[in-house]
Amino acid sequence: MSDISEEQWKKTLTSIMEELEDLQYTKTLECLEKIPKGQKSSTPREKMPGKIIEHYGLLVSISEIDKAMDYIPRRDPKIQDLLRPFVDELRNEQEIKNQGKKRKREQDGKEVLREDQPKILNQQESSQPDKKSIWDVKLSGILETDVIVGKVVKKSELRTYKNGYKNFFYLAVADKKASVKVMVYGKKRFQQIKEGSSYLFRKLIIDEYGVKVIESSKVAETSPVDVPEELEMEGQKLIYPESPMYSIKEAKLSADKTDVTVEGTITEIDPVTKTKVKGERKLTKKQRFQLKDETDSIEIVMWRDATEQCKGLSVGDVVKVTNMKINEYFGKISLNSTGNTRIEKVQSVSIQKGPIEIIGIIKATQKETQLEANFNDNLQTFVVASRLLAKTLNFKIKGDIKKSLIDKIPISADAEIQGNQITKITAA
Repeated sequence: MSDISEEQWKKTLTSIMEELEDLQYTKTLECLEKIPKGQKSSTPREKMPGKIIEHYGLLVSISEIDKAMDYIPRRDPKIQDLLRPFVDELRNEQEIKNQGKKRKREQDGKEVLREDQPKILNQQESSQPDKKSIWDVKLSGILETDVIVGKVVKKSELRTYKNGYKNFFYLAVADKKASVKVMVYGKKRFQQIKEGSSYLFRKLIIDEYGVKVIESSKVAETSPVDVPEELEMEGQKLIYPESPMYSIKEAKLSADKTDVTVEGTITEIDPVTKTKVKGERKLTKKQRFQLKDETDSIEIVMWRDATEQCKGLSVGDVVKVTNMKINEYFGKISLNSTGNTRIEKVQSVSIQKGPIEIIGIIKATQKETQLEANFNDNLQTFVVASRLLAKTLNFKIKGDIKKSLIDKIPISADAEIQGNQITKITAA
């Protein structure tokens, strides 16, 4: 019996059908010859996944849809992120099934061996898998019996397919001659495999997407592998490849969905919020900041776990933001984060000291307070830890913090400020 959930596959197949353009949908149905023409024309698109599974069954329907997406073609991430976990699970189950058949054939063969054959059989059983260099793997592929040994020079964050079906992550594995990107499934392996350690990998598979560690693969930690510095750098770029560098003006003139890298100074930064995103059950984390260079300025929008990279950023910091995607919405152009986005701080803003006058409270929680204050004859928005403010102004962090602060303004104080962050504050 398969471990693949028919209910989950049906939901995912429904999403795939919804993503197809009319012509692509028609071509997909042409590939599904088992379904009678009358049913193809009379069945609404939202009911078609049920018909496909009815005529092909769970496992065959996955395989047939995968072939159809090749044919129409739809190999883009929007479709493949939905389809790939089921295709990989199907392949994994087939691998396990084939191994079982292979063992059975070996056992059957032992039963009919003549007395003069055991020595040959023992030699086969004791033979070691072939160890391949990563360079050999990239040149000629890899067999199930091959072994590669290398150092994990970079490890991605744990990711989840858009349908929530499966966890996966990427490794950049390198030896003395080359580096390779390896896709690994499972939260358990994410916890076991550590960046900087060396491992022996066995029973890998390779397909059009690259080298993969699947459930039946073997991973064992081994003695350190020396890797040249240039291959360490090459490996890191395999996990987080850098899109072309654009000025902000050039980025805003580029086509929608173009991948870009930009560099500039942060002029505004908002706190993390949560918003509803189509197709996702839970509220999604989102954080915006404004970036400016000598040509123009643009809004940067970080989504989900990418918001973690904004921690420690301040107004005035010069940052390089790689692998962003142009997003045009009702004429407004912004940059949205992707799974490969990285923020690199090029230059930190200097710390400023001086008197400050707090004249307005935007938002106040137990963690932090956003406020409006005069500093250096300019009205600006600042963020300060609420506990720091409470200690300075001698009030307890409980109840309606915002009201407690409003009752005390205007507030004069001396402060140390880095960007838009008040790092120290004392009552004047």
